[in-house]
Amino acid sequence: MPMLRLAAAALAGLLFGVGLAMSGMLDPARVRGFLDVAGAWDPTLAVVLAGAVAASGLGTALARRLRRPVLADAFDWPTRTRIDRDLVLGAVLFGIGWGLSGFCPGPAVAALSGGALPVVVFVAAMLVGMAAHAALRRPRPSR
Repeated sequence: MPMLRLAAAALAGLLFGVGLAMSGMLDPARVRGFLDVAGAWDPTLAVVLAGAVAASGLGTALARRLRRPVLADAFDWPTRTRIDRDLVLGAVLFGIGWGLSGFCPGPAVAALSGGALPVVVFVAAMLVGMAAHAALRRPRPSR
């Protein structure tokens, strides 16, 4: 079963990466064009996002009808529903990084296949940020 889960995850990742490449979302200029609402606005990302929301909505509706997932013992639904300071701060940092670089994590990892230096730098910085977050969030031993 672990190999089947790994194969399913790899196939899903491949499908996601191919979809990003086909839609042009690996090009940071296209993303920045979407964010340039006062200039030469490019609506492509809005169409891609609408398709992603529709597919996600259908998948979630289907999953909620199932007793358990096919390749796991139970669903791992989110339990936190509160909007707190950490969520807002994370969203702001994500938005700033996305607007400045034109990349968010998924497309950046997929764009690594092209080997461009800006993508490599972005992914390296993202990994450093993730490690720093994990280190800062680690519970400290009590004295």
